[in-house]
Amino acid sequence: MKLSKTTLILILLTLGLGSFVYFHEIRGAIVRDETKEQKQQIFSFGEDEVQSLTVTTRKLTLNLERNPESNNPKWLIKSPVSGPANDAIVSYLMDLLVKGNSEQTLSTPAKDLKEFALDQPQATINIILKNRKSHQLILGKSNFNGRFLYAQADPAAKPDGNINVLLISTDFANAVNRELSEWKQPVDNSQKLPPLTIPKPTPTKSK
Repeated sequence: MKLSKTTLILILLTLGLGSFVYFHEIRGAIVRDETKEQKQQIFSFGEDEVQSLTVTTRKLTLNLERNPESNNPKWLIKSPVSGPANDAIVSYLMDLLVKGNSEQTLSTPAKDLKEFALDQPQATINIILKNRKSHQLILGKSNFNGRFLYAQADPAAKPDGNINVLLISTDFANAVNRELSEWKQPVDNSQKLPPLTIPKPTPTKSK
């Protein structure tokens, strides 16, 4: 049976529409569900469990320790200088470490680390807990659209020789790529000003 040109066009349009629905609705939903399942918390420790942090960037290596005293500041800089830390800056980083999620996990051969700039990372965060257990987060480059960072958490090769590469928030890069002055506790200039003194009037001699 010979089909008319109009009938062929309708059949092709139907097939095309069916393919569109499958890939954009059905298959898309499957991919979204798989991605949702892969989204998980990076670390499982709480903020109060952390004893010290070492933040290494291309410009700076900073060692932070929890203040053993109960008063402020909560954190102290141990090196490259010694002094109180900016609690707001440290708390911002700590909040990301404790609550941050991996949006997706990619299993890739270890030899491909350089593809994610994880062989020469922009920053590494080493975490020591009060129970002496340690964790590490390595920050690579941004992904293709700049929405996420490639990262490794407690890097280790799997039995198949592959490694897990995470997609995490770019807020991590903003949290660690700072000048040393930003990590220090802000100086309260009001405390450095000398007390205001009012000069006494000079007594006049009576004639």
